[in-house]
Amino acid sequence: MTKVLAGITTSVDGYVAGPNDGPRKGLGEGGERLHYWVFGGPWTYGSALGEPTGEDAAWLEEVMSRLGAVVAGRWTYEAAEHWGDENPWGIPVFIVTHRTEEQPEGFTFVSGVKEAVEQAKAAAGEKDVHVMGGADIIRQALDEGLVDELTIIIAPVILGGGKHLFDGFTKSVDLEHIGFRQSPLATFIDYRVKR
Repeated sequence: MTKVLAGITTSVDGYVAGPNDGPRKGLGEGGERLHYWVFGGPWTYGSALGEPTGEDAAWLEEVMSRLGAVVAGRWTYEAAEHWGDENPWGIPVFIVTHRTEEQPEGFTFVSGVKEAVEQAKAAAGEKDVHVMGGADIIRQALDEGLVDELTIIIAPVILGGGKHLFDGFTKSVDLEHIGFRQSPLATFIDYRVKR
């Protein structure tokens, strides 16, 4: 059965991006430290990117092997500079946006989180759907009761400002701890969303 997974990296103080995030600075000022685990160590915007190693690579490989579709928000799509106008995952990607008249090759634009998740589940077949964010899209998916499992990845950094993961979220959600993994660059905490 297809599960809807949501996962995002935060700083120890709960930020998913540093200040002034946007195109060419998708994670904001200093925010690239959040994703050292993704690239095997320090990197900066415009630099060559490395590969994850150890537990970081194992977690990514395990999750990616389960995925049949991805849901992301328009801000994430824009901040990532449309991933170079190429779908980086090779599976269906649904972008939540109010401007659905645009339909770039490799991506499907839809008008709401619920619709995006429904289309992603249909496209994923027997595999899972990953709601990758940004934070607003994850909050909306949790608020709608669409998420089955939530992974919070904590980077060992305090950003001191930027975008908070749960800023403005007021719904109470019970979680069941289902897994834990740690590396020098990240702590992965997996939860099942209780219904």
